[in-house]
Amino acid sequence: MRIAFFAWEYPPRLVGGLGTYAEYITREYVRLGHDVAVFTMNNGGLKTSEVVHGVSVHRPLGVDFSDLLKVISDGELRSWGGQLRFFSSIMVNDILCCAKLANQLTRAEGVKFDMACVHDWMGAMAAPTLKGELSLPVVFHVHSTEWGRSGGRGSKAVGDIEYLGATTADDIVTVSYAMKEDLAGHGWPAEKIHVVWNGIDPDTYGPSKAVPREVEALRKRYGIADGQKMILFVGRLNWVKGIMNLVQAMPAVLKEHPEAKLVILGTGGEENDIRSLVSRLGLEKSVACRFEFVSEKERILHYAASDLCVFPSLYEPFGIVSLEAMAMEKPIVVGASGVSGLKEQVVNSGPERTGVHVDGNSPADIAWGILEALRDEGRMKAWGQAARKRVLEYFTWDKAARETLSIYEGLLHGRR
Repeated sequence: MRIAFFAWEYPPRLVGGLGTYAEYITREYVRLGHDVAVFTMNNGGLKTSEVVHGVSVHRPLGVDFSDLLKVISDGELRSWGGQLRFFSSIMVNDILCCAKLANQLTRAEGVKFDMACVHDWMGAMAAPTLKGELSLPVVFHVHSTEWGRSGGRGSKAVGDIEYLGATTADDIVTVSYAMKEDLAGHGWPAEKIHVVWNGIDPDTYGPSKAVPREVEALRKRYGIADGQKMILFVGRLNWVKGIMNLVQAMPAVLKEHPEAKLVILGTGGEENDIRSLVSRLGLEKSVACRFEFVSEKERILHYAASDLCVFPSLYEPFGIVSLEAMAMEKPIVVGASGVSGLKEQVVNSGPERTGVHVDGNSPADIAWGILEALRDEGRMKAWGQAARKRVLEYFTWDKAARETLSIYEGLLHGRR
């Protein structure tokens, strides 16, 4: 197949998990013998067209239409204020990408695409044009939703765009069964919705990939001695990730493990709130905050240095960081309430157990989950080994790509 792939982020421009997904899944499509053209954003300093690992990448240079949008848009979009420029950049990029695909690649150069896939609301704006201009079959990939990210207080315009994508697309692919249930519960056409779990590269993420002396140096950097427990959180510092509740759980954890240390690695809007909470609870010696976007190598070192990884998300359709930790043979505590793909990754009972499910809304329950894990060091090691085994069986990019391509092929051949 020749696939047009619309995603607003793609390396080297990475914002969140979608960029990582787009990078790895498109490489897999190419490895499996398909042609892929990615249409994505340009921050002004990137090549407008290039081939990366066999993937053709198109990044049109945009222009700012936000002043015009202020005039022609309704009150809800106007209320975005300075953020309206972000909305404008997404809309203009989709228009330019559709124009390049339709006018230059297809009509002028004669390149025939078999289908298109669009990702989240940023790509969903392209769906009607792709179908109208080129009559392409379209698959809408949903990694999260506006109502989920905002706790039901998000943008009506973005929600309407998501629903437009759902009704325009021929098929919908989402990342967990929890998400499928949530989408159907919001009136999306359930018969269109398929589930494909995301993946991880187990050759990149594995215990052997971290140099022991570098791991030891990292632990010393955080003041963690041999025998002391390092609890690690990695991710975007946003309310949906439950970091504030995790910090509030630490006093209860420290009562039983006074030597334990929580390391928070990530960036986001809650940085100041986290600093304030750590200070208010007197946890300066027990919580280390690293508010940086670090390289993949350093992230792997953090996983290797940790004893336990905790991701107490309140809303997490999937969550790739937990897979990274599992591939590194780390036991996991995850938020399993609400819409949670994490509970589909982490087994919390039986012989194949890999960690603990908790209510991410409850600091007390998060503390209980951490203490339950720390109670038996040998058991934690067994959980970590089972975690990597589970990743190898269910959560590789090869598996994710093959399952997704099967859905595409079923659409093209008229079967669901």
